[in-house]
Amino acid sequence: MNQMFDPARPDALCAELAAAPRKLLIDGAFHDAEKGQVLDVIDPATGRKFAEATAGGAADIDAAVMAARRAFDDGRWTGLPPARRQDLLLKLADLIARDAEELALLETMDNGMPFMMARMGGAMGAVGMLRYFAGWATKVSGETITPSWPGEWLGYTRREPVGVVAAITPWNFPLAMEVGKLSAALAAGCTVVLKPAEQTPLSAVKLGELICEAGFPDGVVNIVTGTGAEAGAPLVTHPGIDKISFTGSTVVGQHILRESAGTMKRVTLELGGKSPTFIFADADLGRAIPAAAQGIFGNAGQVCAAGSRLFVHESVFDQVMEGITERAKTLKIGAGLEPGTEMGPLVSAVQRDRVMGYIDAGRNAGVSLLTGGGTLGEGGYFVEPTVLVEPGAHLSVVREEIFGPVLCAMRFGDDDLDALAARGNDTQYGLSSAIWTQDITAAHKLANRLRAGTVRINGSGPPDPALPLGGYKASGFGRENGRAGLEIFTELKTVTVSLN
Repeated sequence: MNQMFDPARPDALCAELAAAPRKLLIDGAFHDAEKGQVLDVIDPATGRKFAEATAGGAADIDAAVMAARRAFDDGRWTGLPPARRQDLLLKLADLIARDAEELALLETMDNGMPFMMARMGGAMGAVGMLRYFAGWATKVSGETITPSWPGEWLGYTRREPVGVVAAITPWNFPLAMEVGKLSAALAAGCTVVLKPAEQTPLSAVKLGELICEAGFPDGVVNIVTGTGAEAGAPLVTHPGIDKISFTGSTVVGQHILRESAGTMKRVTLELGGKSPTFIFADADLGRAIPAAAQGIFGNAGQVCAAGSRLFVHESVFDQVMEGITERAKTLKIGAGLEPGTEMGPLVSAVQRDRVMGYIDAGRNAGVSLLTGGGTLGEGGYFVEPTVLVEPGAHLSVVREEIFGPVLCAMRFGDDDLDALAARGNDTQYGLSSAIWTQDITAAHKLANRLRAGTVRINGSGPPDPALPLGGYKASGFGRENGRAGLEIFTELKTVTVSLN
């Protein structure tokens, strides 16, 4: 499976995938599920099954957790010199770069995203994440503190790995999310059981093959594909797990938090969003309009930080709407492997129907539909880029995360910044936001007032592993990426020594 593939002709890869179900990685070897069950893997662009993945259950989860526990407790990973852990992470990054074409093909066939997004944002984004956190493996440190006690004392802190981590990842950016959690946890010295989304298991299995090839000790990384009910639930409640790192919906995150309470597991949750974008009258519309369109139509809107609520100053509202509508109508929509595709399908029939339910609810409430609103084709799970104008703030299309290419556009006048921030903050979520204005003072003031984990002013680049990511309110807690993303996988220990 290490040969290069033409993204337009993945026949050899499809044949290999069809030959046998992808297996579970437990304690350094690949296994069938104890109960022999499998998952169907569906191509979102056609609605047809093209592969199978092993469907692990409670017994497989138990074996994986025990393997990770042994690998943590016996020091085969935590006892390695930090530079050696760094070397292994860098080796894995090199292998992913080598097989980036194949990984991107797997991601596109599994998730539906355009091939170049899977190639650059998925595979090469994973490479960047590994190389970034590899550097942190040698830089985990504490500090020296002098207590204010009589006599002479030495006080210091140590950052120690939290233990065995359950990494539970979503289906919208499978490989990038899997590697993001693994790279930080491994750099901190933890061992991991990875449970990828049941809709998109393929890149995780390939990642497991590369982990073995890189030479990671057995049991350090274990990968169990399966459903949330059969594999995810026993992983969350397993007493051998010390920490859960979950990315996904707020509803599932709340369930995980409740289920983990009995064993006092450490939990990090990166959850949903209903992120606002603000375009002021003085904004550079030549940049703001395509950015706002990409912010909701990129990856078919299946992005936790998607800019799904757009607030535009009334003086430029019509111009902005014209530009976004034109972009929506000219986007090339199709299978991710078709050359030039800019927006692919939604990941599943369930997700397509869910998104259409929100659009229909908006229609039934009398909301004006500027463009889109329907499905495309007969076989795949395609939804048209959709723009709703001036929906009421109480409606579900404004209040709930849709996770599809659906934009709610609203005007504002010469409101003061407090009033504008109040509209942006009028949501249970607080993940991301964007501001477009030439008035940098107003931009910073509004940024200070927004209750969101990320505020982007006049644009941003692709995700950067050095920049912390996470949310306020129902968007979760804890941060991924950066120093904060490493430290969530550590415990802080204080040591004091009497020198008297």
